[in-house]
Amino acid sequence: MESQSTGDGTATSSDRAPETTSLVVCSLEPWGDVHRRMRILVDEIVGLEPSIEVLYVAPAVDVPHQLRHGDTHGIVGPRLERVHPRMHVLRPRKWWPRSLGPFADRSLERQLLDALGQLGLQRPLLWINDASYAQFAVRTGWPSLYDITDDWLLAPLAARQRARLLSDERLLLERSDAVVVCSSDLERSRGANRTVELIPNGVDVDLFRTPRPRPASLPPAPVALYVGTLHEERIDIPLVIELARSRPDLQVVLVGPNLLPADVTSRLEGMPTVRLLGAQPYDQIPAYLQHADVVVVPHLVNPFTESLDPIKAYECLAAGRPTIATPVAGFRGLGAPVVVADRGHFVQATSEALAHAAPAGLPTSFEDTPVPSWRDRAENMVSVMDRVRSERAPR
Repeated sequence: MESQSTGDGTATSSDRAPETTSLVVCSLEPWGDVHRRMRILVDEIVGLEPSIEVLYVAPAVDVPHQLRHGDTHGIVGPRLERVHPRMHVLRPRKWWPRSLGPFADRSLERQLLDALGQLGLQRPLLWINDASYAQFAVRTGWPSLYDITDDWLLAPLAARQRARLLSDERLLLERSDAVVVCSSDLERSRGANRTVELIPNGVDVDLFRTPRPRPASLPPAPVALYVGTLHEERIDIPLVIELARSRPDLQVVLVGPNLLPADVTSRLEGMPTVRLLGAQPYDQIPAYLQHADVVVVPHLVNPFTESLDPIKAYECLAAGRPTIATPVAGFRGLGAPVVVADRGHFVQATSEALAHAAPAGLPTSFEDTPVPSWRDRAENMVSVMDRVRSERAPR
């Protein structure tokens, strides 16, 4: 019998079949309309494993920070929500800054343990993407795997944040039963002293290769489209501006969550041919890609982006639209429809692609391009999880 949500959004425990397996996913990615690696893989695994029960732990809501800024989003409402008959999402609240000591982490751990108790989940497998749960993994002694999706040690961090992340990651690399990475660069750096499993990203091939109508928010052609999180550590803002200024006939459209500073956002919004459309539902992304005249990936090339395995690379292959990318990890060597151009030739390459672009929609030859699917990646992840469970099973 499934757990049931109560009136306050929590859930009550009930009898479960003995063969039920429990999975706790401590993620750096929020649960919402924007689907990233963790969300997609969890959805696929729930479909593959009919006996699995999942608690997805989203990033904590920083209550003091949000109240200082007059933002109550995530503060009110349920902490524990059922999003599938066999999956719940926990959105814990963080009441104290970590600078005050272990109180914040212990509070988050208590909320997680309370949720597990309410759901009746015992001795789960821990899938840790958020390294701040390292001490929790050690204290519980539960089977665990550490999944590294970004090398945040290469991003600008305050000294205290860097020291904490170094400590947490060192602990997870030493104590986790398995370590999974998504890129070759992470495989080299994290696999120097222990075995790691390389499970790259993928794409929902059927979703991205099903013809879609043109989105109403997409401006008239010609359109150069970027899809992805707008973040100063990834996107080359001066290159975006250069592209917009060099082609006043071109609509430069940016689709994705906006994490840019307010002054950068204001500068982009002030340009007459730049459109910031914000985050869009995952199932609408294929429509934007299919109806772009050209897809652009003006990413910075630096140690941080070198550690990534961009999901958008697989999505561009699946959609088959002309794509111009800087020589960033994940795009180099892909071949058609992707053209790699350094930033000095990026605008010219984009103009050439526009001059030869086929009409909007899926190309007739897209079936010839093999693309790895998320289902394949989920099966690989299940294999790692099964091995961890088997190795840690009572003898």
